[in-house]
Amino acid sequence: MKTELKPGIYWVGAIDWDLRDFHGYITPKGTTYNAYLIVDEKIALVDTVKEQFKDELLDRVSEIVDPAKIDYLIVNHLERDHFGSFSGVMEVLKNAQVYAGERGRNGIRDIYGDRWTINGVKTGSTLKLGKKTLRFIETPMLHWPDSMMTYVEEDKVLISSDAFGQHVASSERFDHEAGWDLLDDAKTYYANILMPFGNLIQGLLAKVPELKLAPEVIAPDHGLIWTNPGIIIDAYNRWSRLETKPKVVIAYDTMWGSTEKMAHILAAGLIDEGGVEVKFYNIRKSPSSEIVNEILDSKAILIGSSTLNNGIFPSVGGFMYYLKGLKPKHKIAVGFGSYGWMGGAVKEITARLKDMELEVMEGLDLKYPLTRAQEAQCRELGRAIARKVKGGR
Repeated sequence: MKTELKPGIYWVGAIDWDLRDFHGYITPKGTTYNAYLIVDEKIALVDTVKEQFKDELLDRVSEIVDPAKIDYLIVNHLERDHFGSFSGVMEVLKNAQVYAGERGRNGIRDIYGDRWTINGVKTGSTLKLGKKTLRFIETPMLHWPDSMMTYVEEDKVLISSDAFGQHVASSERFDHEAGWDLLDDAKTYYANILMPFGNLIQGLLAKVPELKLAPEVIAPDHGLIWTNPGIIIDAYNRWSRLETKPKVVIAYDTMWGSTEKMAHILAAGLIDEGGVEVKFYNIRKSPSSEIVNEILDSKAILIGSSTLNNGIFPSVGGFMYYLKGLKPKHKIAVGFGSYGWMGGAVKEITARLKDMELEVMEGLDLKYPLTRAQEAQCRELGRAIARKVKGGR
């Protein structure tokens, strides 16, 4: 069955039901690689799909038009999940011209030379298909240097590349068809892919009036299509402004249970103080992408580790490396942990948190087994963190 966004604009992408890992971001719901066909006097295909899904894309296109009759292939982004089948698709399109941003054009030429006609466009460039006009908006580093968006002016459809997406494989295509919390999927996607680019997103949102964008539909390259775009635009505005809640994320790993006990007591102290939401994760048992979803709008992060070889557990080290790349900002951060005969983990956690330029409180490094007095220290630290999160001391 054809999936039509607006008259003459069709979804022709592919569904990847089996994907479970995207660059270390766990994707339990799979994903889609969305591509869009725009049919007018001239015909344009916007984006392709991951290489192994080329035939699925072409089959969907063939339900609407003969792929050989496509006049233009628009490349919004050169990452392989959208560009991987480019050469195979171009062999079928035969006479199509390619349009990409200036950086995208250079990237395609680097790979394929002058095999095809590649037209470079800039923000404000347009391509007339007949009654429909495509306008291009360069969005460098959202999230690659070559990224751009394509706006169908008359239909007010924004084909947004990797912005506003979700990793969801589904038989549904539109937001209003989702029988689950789609915004939470979008939040996980934002936190794990776009968090480092908040300033750029704020810049783009600020230029919306100047760019004369008033989308009635936002069509991302992953997941479901937004027919109520205000919801996702408002969410991106909040997330990119780094708005937080009185929420604390505790993430830890443990050797013999002492650091885990500290984590539970810290949580109890936070709850004792009241007014603070607590999210609690054993790093070895929880996907990093799920923890980062909660960190996005949290006010504080507590990272715990037992000491191993005078340092942190490998699982905690891996998580902190993942987190550093996402550049969280404006958060309180605390390290905690236990040791048997020599410490080191909390010192390393604290150094890494400072390296992320977070607001680091003094951590808690305790020798196990915990005494009653040490348990009281943990509980009081939890209360102190709660007071700070709520704006007190």
